[in-house]
Parts: sequence; C-alpha cells; structure tokens
Amino acid sequence: MWQELLRNPKDVNFNDLLVLCEKYFDEYRVRDSHYIFKTPWQGDPRINLQKAGKKAKPYQVRQVRKAIERLEGIYDEEV
Repeated sequence: MWQELLRNPKDVNFNDLLVLCEKYFDEYRVRDSHYIFKTPWQGDPRINLQKAGKKAKPYQVRQVRKAIERLEGIYDEEV
C-alpha cells in the first residue's frame, strides 16, 4: 500500500507523507520547518521532513521508504 505512494519520490504530496509517517512512527516534533520523527534505532535512516511547496522533498521520501522497510524487517524478525 505505502509502496504505491512512494513509487515516484518526485511526486509525493507532503501531507500524505506526513500521515504515512505518523502511522508508522507515531508522533513527531516540529523544529523550525522540520518535522522530526523518532525511530526505534539510532542513526540512518532518519525521518526529518521538510516541505518543498506542496510536495515532499524526493530524498526525504527515499529515506522514509528505507525507514519503513527497516521497521517492517524488525517486526518480521520478531515473529
């Protein structure tokens, strides 16, 4: 489901990405223009979003994709 949203990193609506990150990573804090999510690991991939008009920045979309894949891998290993 999320794979379709993140298929084209250059065409992702910022608000859609924000909702997706809230679903996977819960709450965020806002610092200046940055929306920062906590992850259950330290380091990369980090989730630090900024708007680029109404769209999300493509490199940040790719980071979110990697973070979700890593998170899903953690839960798969626990089963």
